[in-house]
Amino acid sequence: MPLTTYGVLVGRAVGVRREGDSDTPHYQIRLVDDARVDCRIAVNVKSKEFPSELLYRVDEDFRHPVTAQLAGLTRGWHRLDTGAAGVNLDYVRQTLFDRTLLRPLPAEVEGPGNDLADLLDDQVQRAIREPAAVVYAFGERWGPQDDAQDKVFGFRPGNGVHDIHMNQGNVGAFRKDDGVWQDGGIIIGLPDQQRWVGIFLAFQSQSWHTDDKTGHALVDAPVAEFGAEAVQIVAALINPVGPAPEAETVTLLNASPDAVDLTGWHLVDRALHVGPVPAGVLAPGATLLVHLPPTVQLGNKGGEITLLNTAGLKIHGVAYTATEAQRSGWSVVF
Repeated sequence: MPLTTYGVLVGRAVGVRREGDSDTPHYQIRLVDDARVDCRIAVNVKSKEFPSELLYRVDEDFRHPVTAQLAGLTRGWHRLDTGAAGVNLDYVRQTLFDRTLLRPLPAEVEGPGNDLADLLDDQVQRAIREPAAVVYAFGERWGPQDDAQDKVFGFRPGNGVHDIHMNQGNVGAFRKDDGVWQDGGIIIGLPDQQRWVGIFLAFQSQSWHTDDKTGHALVDAPVAEFGAEAVQIVAALINPVGPAPEAETVTLLNASPDAVDLTGWHLVDRALHVGPVPAGVLAPGATLLVHLPPTVQLGNKGGEITLLNTAGLKIHGVAYTATEAQRSGWSVVF
């Protein structure tokens, strides 16, 4: 079953603790909200499943429409109903980051700047030093644990958030945690620098093709190398000149040396509205301008576009912000 208490904890980072002497080490972060309520963020840095190194992506200039929603949240815990309309994270159905940039990294290696704990520490310590920095930790809540003392930082009552990683496409005993729109991660707002930092983690054993209802791995889904997508979304006319309904378009490119049959393919917007891609074969190196039906809407306040093949599997996806969509009549190039 999916996570039972999924949400996002909003607060200020005030301390950290590294664990490197156990089978399942964590990088621990102490957060406080405006009422000075303490919480612990337990971030996995090693997997129980082989291979043990986690995949990570740190984007120090994270630009995504979800940040506009986060900026309006008050400090404290926010329970999130799983679904596409909220501020939830979903590594498969959203385009939060370029999967080709994911890299494995060991949990703890002697020396500076060469393991996952070092990488996390660099970002969190920066947030601690910045008075205006806000940390948004997505995952599953535990506690408050009556008057029990937190086992890491010692505050009372113990409570916090874990599962700060991808939470679908699991294997073995962890399959029970599968779900959609419930992935974990850390996003740090740095208003004084007018930028955001996104930290995303996944286990190498997890599948990137999952069922839209259960989040379970699709057994018959092909396994393709990251970056091997033949057809990609390269541009979109989000804010056309003229009255509504606007004539929005998406441009596809076949980057491969082989022709690709697009019959049965679809484009999907942020609200999961589906529009067909014209049937036919796209030649190597050729582009295709897809005119979207009125049911598929590219919002001017930021959004996402996903390309699905005839089996309903995600082939490619892009995201754009409100700033990128402002120029009327200009296509956004991805």
